[in-house]
Amino acid sequence: MPANSRLRDLLERYRAGEVSLDAAAQEIEGLRLEAVGELAQIDLGRPVRCGLPEAVLAEGKSAAQLAAIVVSHARAAGRCIATRVRPEQAEAVRCAAGEAGLVLEERPGGGVLIVSDGRPRPRTGGIVAVVTAGTSDIPVAEEARAVAEEMGCTVLCAYDVGAAGIHRLFPAIRSLLGAHVFVVAAGREGTLPAVVAGLVDRPVIGVPVSTGYGHLGGGEAALGSMLQSCSVIAVVNIDAGFVAGAFAARVANQAVGA
Repeated sequence: MPANSRLRDLLERYRAGEVSLDAAAQEIEGLRLEAVGELAQIDLGRPVRCGLPEAVLAEGKSAAQLAAIVVSHARAAGRCIATRVRPEQAEAVRCAAGEAGLVLEERPGGGVLIVSDGRPRPRTGGIVAVVTAGTSDIPVAEEARAVAEEMGCTVLCAYDVGAAGIHRLFPAIRSLLGAHVFVVAAGREGTLPAVVAGLVDRPVIGVPVSTGYGHLGGGEAALGSMLQSCSVIAVVNIDAGFVAGAFAARVANQAVGA
């Protein structure tokens, strides 16, 4: 198994004298937690321990709670990603980040906020393709895109190329053939991931999306279709853009030895 890229980078910085022994040891341990009052326990060791960013799910949190957690995490770790963010929560984070002197990057198409101290995200060389069947699938796809980019990947996108107009897919696929892995989001009957997997020699991750209505609506038909695919695909849960993006980034980063 290749060495964790963050750990390797840390050791290189220690060897170059850019970080102290104590600072390196604290980061390496990968078990650091930081309390935000009695509200939350921030897992600061996750990137070193698992190679994944610690993300804050905005659902179920008040605007003030989300702002406090995100700002605390960004101060401690340098970067923080929040998903499924509502407009009023985004406004609270915007104000809190500004007061703390932090940089806010907004991805409203995917309900994602990224707060940082200004340090750039890593660049690994991994390439992820994100494809959607329709425009209604774009919010989930954009969540996957944001997470994969946060994990250092370049993301190539092709949206609204679904099976209802299958002729749209072929030119889109040609522009994505440099990717190491494909994330394909589809609602309704969820056909597209199986079709893509029959056309490319790369891993394909199907993301069922909760579009569609009536019998087996809300993504259930799409999930069932993807699980029954005769093409070889992996499938995540309904609307699980974060999981799909993070898993795709892991695959792409391992493909380039990052």
